[in-house]
Amino acid sequence: MTPDGEIASGYETVREAFAAAFAGLPTMGAALAITRNGEPVVDLWGGVADARTGQAWTRDTATVIFSCTKGLVSILAARLVQEGRLDYDAPVAEYWPEFAHAGKGGALVRHVLAHRAGLSAPREDLTSADLVDWNAVTASLARQEPLWEPGSGYAYHSITHGWLVGEIVRRITGESVGEYFARTIAQPLGADVWIGLPETHASRVAHLTVGASLRALTEQQTRDAMPGVDWNRRAMTLGGALPAELVSDDAGFNDPALRAAEIPGAGAIATARALANVWSSTITSTSGVRVLDDATLESALAVQSDGEPVFPVPAPWPRWGMGFQLDSDARRYLSAGSFGHDGAGGQVAFADPGTGIGFAFLTNQMEAIDDVRATRIVDAVRAVVAPM
Repeated sequence: MTPDGEIASGYETVREAFAAAFAGLPTMGAALAITRNGEPVVDLWGGVADARTGQAWTRDTATVIFSCTKGLVSILAARLVQEGRLDYDAPVAEYWPEFAHAGKGGALVRHVLAHRAGLSAPREDLTSADLVDWNAVTASLARQEPLWEPGSGYAYHSITHGWLVGEIVRRITGESVGEYFARTIAQPLGADVWIGLPETHASRVAHLTVGASLRALTEQQTRDAMPGVDWNRRAMTLGGALPAELVSDDAGFNDPALRAAEIPGAGAIATARALANVWSSTITSTSGVRVLDDATLESALAVQSDGEPVFPVPAPWPRWGMGFQLDSDARRYLSAGSFGHDGAGGQVAFADPGTGIGFAFLTNQMEAIDDVRATRIVDAVRAVVAPM
């Protein structure tokens, strides 16, 4: 497959790595965008945006970015800290009084951001209708007894993270998380990124497909399920609101209603070009915008959670700052100083201060956690910008 788009001189091996990601995946679509010091150096796309119709992925195709959304919400929280409107060490209930219910009065903002809040999965079953009702979900989480003592350990808050952080943002700003993101980040950058997709852009969004490796993984997990509650699985399905793979042909995040809703743990939609620019703007002026300053980043990137989680999962384990996914054996970025967030199915987006890189790889063909498409592209970038 020969991708469309442009690269700067010297990035030919990166284009080759992107083209290689399509091997054996005839219905895949994807895009790759990289900036360096605020300027584009890679802007590539190719493949199929909708396997049902054969529609091609074009320059302006957008897609659901899944948990890369958490990175965007973490940028918003860091910006509020930078403005003196949010304190990582403050109790969540200082901003959201109802959150103190059921023994959560001592939970801090840093606990929520770093997956230590004890609310990785809902005790109450949620439905697909609940997912588009912000007040219903946040009220449920506020009254929930935590699954463990907040702050005492961590477990990945796969979907709930976005509502928890997003409600703090809403209480401080008086705007929904999607509105605040649009006003303070997306619009100044001119970036096609939405937390809550406007109807006018619905036709641009790629149709998601479940790849063979992800299908095999979820089927194996179903066969291996033990009696009792699997809290890791429930963190993804929310008790039945979402399929285990997060999508089916016309449900989950292929459902237009979910795409239009503000689901800030998994539901943002973006082009790779726009997402790379957002991450670039956290470390350097990009389109005239610098979102976070160096002092804010130093605080936001301090390690908060690593090692074995409360609910066991196989190693290697990730490492978290204030909502930011840090470089680790579980997600190898460009260098030890990189930060960002990956997403279900193969999405990867991050910034690297040492090289000035903003990076985004997005695809509509969802594969399992051992997917190496983005990893091999990152390896190719590393060889270009930081040769041995």
